[in-house]
Amino acid sequence: MGNTTSCCVSSSPKLRRNAHSRLESYRPEADLSREDTGCNLQHISDRENIDDLNMEFNPSDHPRASTIFLSKSQTDVREKRKSLYINHHPPGQLRRKYSSCSTIFLDDSTVSQPNLKYTIKCVALAIYYHIKNRDIDGRMLLDIFDENLHPLSKSEVPPDYDKHDPEQKQIYRFVRTLFSAAQLTAECAIVTLVYLERLLTYAEIDICPANWKRIVLGAILLASKVWDDQAVWNVDYCQILKDITVEDMNELERQFLELLQFNINVPSSVYAKYYFDLRSLAEANNLSFPLEPLSRDRAYKLEAISRLCEDKYKDFRKSAKKRFTLCMRKQQIGCLEVETKNEVEAEKLFQNCAIFQCAVLLKRNDSMKMNHVVR
Repeated sequence: MGNTTSCCVSSSPKLRRNAHSRLESYRPEADLSREDTGCNLQHISDRENIDDLNMEFNPSDHPRASTIFLSKSQTDVREKRKSLYINHHPPGQLRRKYSSCSTIFLDDSTVSQPNLKYTIKCVALAIYYHIKNRDIDGRMLLDIFDENLHPLSKSEVPPDYDKHDPEQKQIYRFVRTLFSAAQLTAECAIVTLVYLERLLTYAEIDICPANWKRIVLGAILLASKVWDDQAVWNVDYCQILKDITVEDMNELERQFLELLQFNINVPSSVYAKYYFDLRSLAEANNLSFPLEPLSRDRAYKLEAISRLCEDKYKDFRKSAKKRFTLCMRKQQIGCLEVETKNEVEAEKLFQNCAIFQCAVLLKRNDSMKMNHVVR
């Protein structure tokens, strides 16, 4: 994944490190102790311990922490509602459809199979709010993400490239182009947003007009390799973005991973949280998922799926009940064995006490007889 032994460079020249990066390139040292080597590295499952991390600043790691993009979008949503209330303007034509007794409306987006087009729109909207409501506190701009130092095209970068915020349509077109050319899935878009917010949290940087394209590109590159079984190689992205080199793609991936501290784990609970927060973002911005009436064919399919799941969970409940019964029997047998063992030990103790008492009495009798004889 971006190193010299990767399959990404099968049709490319030897990799060269980029001299513009602020991150120091890897240099092997001869005098390293055992603690400095990889012997004491933290396992990736240990990072899921929520007691050691501040949940408020790690939404990409913990399901109970609120997502950053949703909190940043609340300000604009409140301002829109306030302006509509002050100007007495209706929010536009109500296009939302509601189910009735005769018609049921459903969308084709679920947490396991999201709608690709609208998921990309929601992710682009989340990135737009990240850029628009970023914290302007003089945070550093890493060179690897600077579009002026690493342009994605041969066209000249305008001098005010870092002054104007991109529109949501521009972000959507950039993401859609990459997803359609690389044939990526909607789940990959959600993982892309998770990695993007994880990068902003771990590296303590902001996404801005000068770096948003390369940050999004790095997140998509990493998400496609983690999520898809047949991932797109780095050299394939060079075919999509004609003017970028495979060395630049490898360096971007390497530094992205280093800034993530190689934490590419996305728990299912975090994935589900981002999916439903994206749906909330779409609803707050009148970007509803398409609703279609429930047809007869789709109703039959849903019924077949429900029956399949019901039969599956019936077998699961039966096996779980058997395991529970066996565990209860083992516990009962164990308790009986413990009780029997305790009873045997108590009986032995009682017998030993009785024998000891008899021995004491016999000794007393013998001593009394001896005293009598002496007298």
